Amino acid sequence: MEMDIDSACKPKDEEEKAKGKPIAAILVGAPGSGKSTFCENVMRGSSRPWVRVCQDTINNGKSGTKPQCLKSAAASLKEGKSVFIDRCNLDKEQRVDFVSLGGPEVEVHAVVLDLPTKLSISRIVKRTGHEGNLQGGKAAAVVNRMLQNKELPKLSEGFSRITFCRNETDVDAAVKTYTAVGPLDTLPHGCFGQKDPNAKTQLGIMRFLKRPHETNTRDSVPSQLTEEKGPCGKTQETVSSSSGMPSQKIKVSEDMAPGSISQDESDIPTLAFPSISTADFQFDLEKASDVIVGKVEEFMDKLGNARLVLVDLTERSKILSLVRAKAAEKKIDSKRFFTFIGDICQLYTKGGLCCNVIANAANWRLKPGGGGVNAAIFNAGGPALEAATKEQARSLLPGNALVVPLPSTSPLYSKEGVTHVIHVLGPNMNPRRPNCLDNDYVKGCKVLEDAYSSLFKGFLSIANTQVKVPRSSGSILSGPSKLEDEISGTKTKTWAPCLQALYNIAMQPEKHNKQVLEASDDVVVLNDIYPKAKQHLLVLARIKGLDTLADARKEHLPLLMAMHEVGLRWVDKFVGEDASLVFRLGYHSVPSMRRLHLHVISQDFDSKHLKHKKHWNSFTTAFFRDSVDVMEEINNQGKATIQDEKRLMSMELRCHRCRSAHPNIPRLKSHISSCQAPFPADLQKKGRLVPEQTNSGRDP
Repeated sequence: MEMDIDSACKPKDEEEKAKGKPIAAILVGAPGSGKSTFCENVMRGSSRPWVRVCQDTINNGKSGTKPQCLKSAAASLKEGKSVFIDRCNLDKEQRVDFVSLGGPEVEVHAVVLDLPTKLSISRIVKRTGHEGNLQGGKAAAVVNRMLQNKELPKLSEGFSRITFCRNETDVDAAVKTYTAVGPLDTLPHGCFGQKDPNAKTQLGIMRFLKRPHETNTRDSVPSQLTEEKGPCGKTQETVSSSSGMPSQKIKVSEDMAPGSISQDESDIPTLAFPSISTADFQFDLEKASDVIVGKVEEFMDKLGNARLVLVDLTERSKILSLVRAKAAEKKIDSKRFFTFIGDICQLYTKGGLCCNVIANAANWRLKPGGGGVNAAIFNAGGPALEAATKEQARSLLPGNALVVPLPSTSPLYSKEGVTHVIHVLGPNMNPRRPNCLDNDYVKGCKVLEDAYSSLFKGFLSIANTQVKVPRSSGSILSGPSKLEDEISGTKTKTWAPCLQALYNIAMQPEKHNKQVLEASDDVVVLNDIYPKAKQHLLVLARIKGLDTLADARKEHLPLLMAMHEVGLRWVDKFVGEDASLVFRLGYHSVPSMRRLHLHVISQDFDSKHLKHKKHWNSFTTAFFRDSVDVMEEINNQGKATIQDEKRLMSMELRCHRCRSAHPNIPRLKSHISSCQAPFPADLQKKGRLVPEQTNSGRDP
């Protein structure tokens, strides 16, 4: 490794800062796959300080427990050492606690020893003196049972790098890679040696234990196990015979089983974007990386649980290296913003990364062609993307972005799980392309900053806007079939991944400490991330199955009363701090996000986030159901009245006090800032306004 002449003279603290991050390398593999040997071979030749944490020997040379392994690994990482987690780690649940050891200062890798089952079994049958005493003929049955629940890791679990080894040659290559990583080195992020989801894997000794009905009736050729994956969704194993007979489903599993607290990657709104203007438009890479990291840092607090992913095709990408280093310096959360090596049009099918939104480095005409990312995305999106783009706009100015909902007929939607494409146009420094800025980087950086701001704002608008998703067997967002609905007698609402944020917080408040203001067994309280007034809280119900107001029934009345009381308590707090505030507590007839939530909102509507007619009408028309009315209706009728969304959202803009009409939001906001009229008489009844108001205007 080449070094500066002055490197030996660096102060100690600078030297420490320059060191590469410690690595927590989680080994994934069946007994006999060679995990311990892998560790020993790397540690024997590596200059990086490694510690092997093995559950078979963690207790003073004897078998120990998972908590002991976690404690030992955490201590070693704190000392700046890298660790190998030498356990089987064959499913997501076994890995999650070790993945949590990662963070801004620790990279988490997975090394998957997915060798043929036959090889692993032959090794354990022959071996003697094993640390965990897993050896001999009986061990083969143990291995087989373990492999039936095998779940290959995904980057969405929190890994920055996953290396798949399918044979001994792959293992040797991985040993050389990790042996070569010195104390100052880092490895590229992404998936390497990714297994083809449609490839067949050996079934091991299960081929001799098959049930009669699983055997091909025409011949005795053993079947093989294959994995079939739909984008970002379920994994189902099927048995398909070598004779080409139709497959039989033998097992269906999900990353997140009902009731599980772990979050599936398809629940995480994710934007994948290329570096804008640095390829064909020849923008300086150093300056571009500064802009990217600066804008990501600016938007981090607004993302919630969403993720941003910078994508490039090559491992040697300079822009990825620059951005990674600068993001690390600023200690940006590597689980919410990371780089990825791969084809942006095949992130799921080739890389295992589920992104519901991708960005396109577009041309000003918003047309296919020109090579690079633009040509690739239009080609992958098919005619449906081109037609949907034309419906939105015919051209784009530098520094702007255009959000295009992707039709379900597009291959990007059905194969990759992409619901939106955001076209972005950055500054051009290439004299052979239109609108060249002639190396004016003052203007160029401003345009590039505007481009990324527009891109990230567009992504946030998607993550907070309801997406209409058709039911289709090919759609990743499809819900239960029509037949299932008819059998159950209910209508099942399909929720897009970007609409799951409140549900995830309600179910796992302990994972969202920065957002949660209050939590109990019944409710969770948090600020609306895009408040529409000076004070705007959400009180979330925590009971499963209660996603919308239409779900609420008489048995839920005690919970609704508790939510109302919590809301009143927060109103008392706010009014104590500002006596001019007046509140309403209520529900949207049709929520935009999954999880029943009570809005506690002050009636000043003084907010930069109140931008559109639907924002205003959702809080000032009959679409907003006052909590006191909802409780009364459910008590008397067993359910709440749901108002017509389409009609109410299209109503003209009217002041919520004097009911005067206004042509647009700016004119309306100007009016309400000074309107002194009393609230309408119907709002002044039954405690709909808190504190209760007299029939007089606003205090001057």
